Amino acid sequence: MPRITYVQPDGNGIGIDVEVGKSVMRGALEHAIKGIVAECGGELACATCHCYVDDEWIEKVGPAGAIEEQMLDCAASSKKVGSRLSCQVVASEHLDGLVVHLPASQI
Repeated sequence: MPRITYVQPDGNGIGIDVEVGKSVMRGALEHAIKGIVAECGGELACATCHCYVDDEWIEKVGPAGAIEEQMLDCAASSKKVGSRLSCQVVASEHLDGLVVHLPASQI
């Protein structure tokens, strides 16, 4: 299983194993990672699972799609390079070691 590290706003990182095929959001929810609200449950209908993909991982994760970009414009925290909705990032073996940073607020 790929290991994903969720970095809290205070800089502390929490690494967990996320099953291949599950979203980064789902992994966070299943392991009670603070900072992912996921009000819509991963249906691409809110922006409460916003995260910032670490600079070293942006190319491997790839860009957001058009609908995701529109949702990111509605996020509570600033949209930056590397902004993604964690419900749209799917764990795979090539993302083993992925680091995502969580914003200070989702709502």
